[in-house]
Amino acid sequence: MRAGPSQEEVRRHNLGTLLRYVHVHGATSRAELTTRLGLNRSTIGALTAELTTAGLVSEAAPRETGRAGRPSLVVRPESSTVYAYALSIEVDRLRAARVGLGGRILDRRETDRPRGMQVLDAVEPLSEFVREMRQELPPGARYVGTGVAVAGMVRRDDGMVRLAPTIGWTEEPVGAALRAELGDGQLTVGNHADVSALVEHARGAAKGCDNVIYLYGDVGVGAGIIADGRRVSGHGGYGGEVGHMVVNPYGRECSCGSRGCWETEIGEYALLKHAGRTDDTGREAVLGVVDAAMRGDSQAQFAVRQVGEWIGFGVGNLVNIFNPEAVIFGGTLRDVYLVAAAQIRSRLNAIALPACREHIRLRTPELGYDAALIGAAELAFEHLLEDPLLLT
Repeated sequence: MRAGPSQEEVRRHNLGTLLRYVHVHGATSRAELTTRLGLNRSTIGALTAELTTAGLVSEAAPRETGRAGRPSLVVRPESSTVYAYALSIEVDRLRAARVGLGGRILDRRETDRPRGMQVLDAVEPLSEFVREMRQELPPGARYVGTGVAVAGMVRRDDGMVRLAPTIGWTEEPVGAALRAELGDGQLTVGNHADVSALVEHARGAAKGCDNVIYLYGDVGVGAGIIADGRRVSGHGGYGGEVGHMVVNPYGRECSCGSRGCWETEIGEYALLKHAGRTDDTGREAVLGVVDAAMRGDSQAQFAVRQVGEWIGFGVGNLVNIFNPEAVIFGGTLRDVYLVAAAQIRSRLNAIALPACREHIRLRTPELGYDAALIGAAELAFEHLLEDPLLLT
C-alpha cells in the first residue's frame, strides 16, 4: 500500500491552497479563510504567519468593522513586491506588464506590431520593455517568473509556436528566443485564448462557472475551453482551435490552408469585406464598422448581421458539444457581440438543443483588454501557488 501524504506535504499543500485563495479573491479575513478552506483557526493562523514571514502576504486589522469584539485579521497578497512579468504577442500589438501577486497590474508598456513582423523583431521590443520595468522596481521586490501569451498554437513544454497564421509564424521558437534575450529560465508560453479563459474563470466574467467557452477574435478566432473547472487542452495542448472548425465547405480559403473555416466567416476580414472596407485592417477598423452600424449605416448593419449569423451558428454547435454555462466574447468579437447580441442569441437558439442552451449566459470579458496580460502572469505564478516555499 502507498503511504499517505506526510505532515510536511500536507503543510505545503495547505500553504498553497491558502495563498491561491488570497491570490484569486484578494483581501480575506482569517475567519472567512477558516470557513472557505475547511481548516481550524489555529491552522489558519499558523499558515498565514508562515506566509507572512515568507513575504507573500500581510496581515492587518480590517479598515472598517461594525461588529463588537475583536475583529478577525485580514490577509492580503503582497501585490507590490511579489511580481511576474506578462508579455502578450497579438496581431497588431506587443504588450508587456509587471503584475503583482493577486493579479494587480503594477506597470505596463505597449507598442504597435506591424503585420508581418518576425519573431526576432518582436522579441527585441518586448525584452526592452522588461528591462525598462526592471529599472523601476521597488526595494525588496521579488521576481516569480515570466508568462507569455501568443495568438497561436503553442507547445507548452518549450514555448514553440507551432502555428500562428494570423501573425504569420510557423514553428517559431518564441520561448527560446525570449529566454536567450532576457537570460530567464522561469519563462512559460501559452495560448492567448487559453490564458484569458483561465483568468476570466478565476476572477472575471465566468467566476463561479465550471463550464466555460472563451472566444477570442481578431483576424483569427480561438477558444479557451473549461469543462468541470479544468482546461480542455487536448493531447498536445493544441485544443480550442475553433476558428478552424469548417462551417462552410464552399467558403473562402483560410490562412491555415483549408476552406470555409469559422474564422473566415466571423473574423476581421469577413466583417470588413461585408462592410466594403477591405482597405482597412485592425481593431480600429472593426470599431469603425460597429460604430457605423450603431449610427444607422445600412452596409455596416448588413456586415454586422452577416457576421452575427455565423457567430450564432458556430456558438450553437459549440454549445451542443460542450454544454457550457457561459460563453464569453473577447477581442473584436466583443465589439461585434455588443451590437449583434439579439441576432447571435436567436441563431444560437435555432441551432442548440434546448437542454444545452436553456441556461447559457452570453457575456463580455470582465477583465477586458487586460485578460491576456493577467492570464499570462498566471502562467508564471502557478509554480509559486503550487509550492509557496519556492521563494524562501
